[in-house]
Amino acid sequence: MATFRVWAPHPERVELEVRSERHPMTRGQAGWWHVDVPASAGEDYAFVLDGGDPRPDPRSRWQPHGVHGASRVYDDTAFGWTDQQWRGVPLAGSVLYELHVGTFTEEGTFDAAIERLDHLAELGVSAVELLPCNAFAGRWGWGYDGVAWYAVHEPYGGPDGLKRFVDACHGRGLGVVMDVVYNHLGPAGNYLPEFGPYLTDAHTTPWGPAINLDQPHSDEVRRHIVDSAMMWLADFHLDGLRLDAVHAFVDDRAIHLMEELAVAVEALGAQLGKPLWLVAESDLNNARLVTTRLSAGFGLSGQWADDVHHAVHALLTGERSGYYGDFGSLSTLAKSLSGVFVHDGAWSSFRQRSHGRPVEPTTPGHRFVVYLQNHDQVGNRALGDRIATQLSDGLLMVGAALVLTSPYTPMLWMGEEWGARTPWPFFADHEGELGESVRRGRRAEFAAHGWAESPSDGADVPDPQSPATFAASKLDWKEPQDERGARLLAWTRDLIALRRSRLDLSDGRRDRVEVSYDESARWLVVRRGSTAVACNLSSERQAVPLPGAPGRVLLASAHGFVFRDGLVEIDGESAAVLELVIEDSQMP
Repeated sequence: MATFRVWAPHPERVELEVRSERHPMTRGQAGWWHVDVPASAGEDYAFVLDGGDPRPDPRSRWQPHGVHGASRVYDDTAFGWTDQQWRGVPLAGSVLYELHVGTFTEEGTFDAAIERLDHLAELGVSAVELLPCNAFAGRWGWGYDGVAWYAVHEPYGGPDGLKRFVDACHGRGLGVVMDVVYNHLGPAGNYLPEFGPYLTDAHTTPWGPAINLDQPHSDEVRRHIVDSAMMWLADFHLDGLRLDAVHAFVDDRAIHLMEELAVAVEALGAQLGKPLWLVAESDLNNARLVTTRLSAGFGLSGQWADDVHHAVHALLTGERSGYYGDFGSLSTLAKSLSGVFVHDGAWSSFRQRSHGRPVEPTTPGHRFVVYLQNHDQVGNRALGDRIATQLSDGLLMVGAALVLTSPYTPMLWMGEEWGARTPWPFFADHEGELGESVRRGRRAEFAAHGWAESPSDGADVPDPQSPATFAASKLDWKEPQDERGARLLAWTRDLIALRRSRLDLSDGRRDRVEVSYDESARWLVVRRGSTAVACNLSSERQAVPLPGAPGRVLLASAHGFVFRDGLVEIDGESAAVLELVIEDSQMP
């Protein structure tokens, strides 16, 4: 006998459909319905609201027929975990690796991704960050249009596939973090409003009515979100969650949803005896997200810091369109390497207003996740072109050095470690008019970010609905085997190893970051204790001033470095990490 429960305050009558039979459910308190029916793991079921068409369970763990089909009873206790000795991985000191399951391998499944985990372990990353894996409409997509917040996308391998992947990661010493999207629901397969007031017209978002976080009946909506987060962390053994676009949460209650999530995750981590993360994406440039609750913050573990990306990207590529307009100088980069936010109350030309607030000096750098590339910064370009298609290998190595030696938590985008050139544009698999509206919507989005529908090089913008666009986005695993790919891969691996081996580089104290630069000569030196990162962005070899006495080169992207009278001669478009001999009087 199995007990089925569903929150459905809207309908007057709810039935459970199992084996083509319908069983009336009993209404209990707060709009919860329940019924006991003989059912076993592997059997399909659905709910019928007021005699209408069968609908999947809003808390379904398994959607083998897709988001429109029946749910399937899933036994969470049946999987044979082997990670009993896993004790988690802290965010501080970690290096993250973001990947999309559908394009990480040719097969696009969890099991195929497992075959590549040794590559990640040898690379030296600490944790894998998965783009959303909960169920969404269609065979492929980015995953940010999910509608089933408890089920795993079936084409990836379903719930057991995700568990196999997490178990395999833990066996190799890798943590697993997953994107979750609680700020909106996708346009196809969203049946939640038929059950209850999951959405509200009291607030609006770019996707329409907002998730109901503060209106009548919002207690159960918030519970739906918190329980989903707890499920991923407890039942699927994930080490953390990345919360998508939290600036889109509209919550006027005294305790914000993010604080409620942080409290619940902290309690679960104490029970499980391992660190659990909540990392948020936000464009508000407000460190309140990671400020402790004792200091009136939300108490999240970390947040993404786009300004660091913008500063590095604009400097290396010369791009100034859209939100890159305020970036590109060495002074801007220098500010971001210790202050986190360039827009910290400063004027934003893209927004046509001042934006952000300063980060308190005592907030540790590890709470900010930074990157040279990520899925958004590549995929939201008209062509989905990676930075490797715009830069020389020398400047790519400079960019990697700046990110991987920063006081923040660095993250790589899949394939970046070998300078992948495969595109990764937006792709989706929607039917009919919805598919056409996706095409129109992406064109409008490109225009809003300053990218024309037809790029200047004459290339056609990929059709997001075409299977060919999805196929072309898959990583080419032959690239790291050629001479160029192997050289870039070795550079990335060596930078990560150096970061782990030197306290100067793993230290998250931002007040110990010193930056010197010359805008006209285009050189930059980032000093962290006795370690200095010297970068020559010009095309010519030049002498770069260094603090302290001569030392030794720990790692260099080119040969021929020469110390002379407080200077280091360095080739054009190259970087070096150096250990300096420092007198006691020069120590901080």
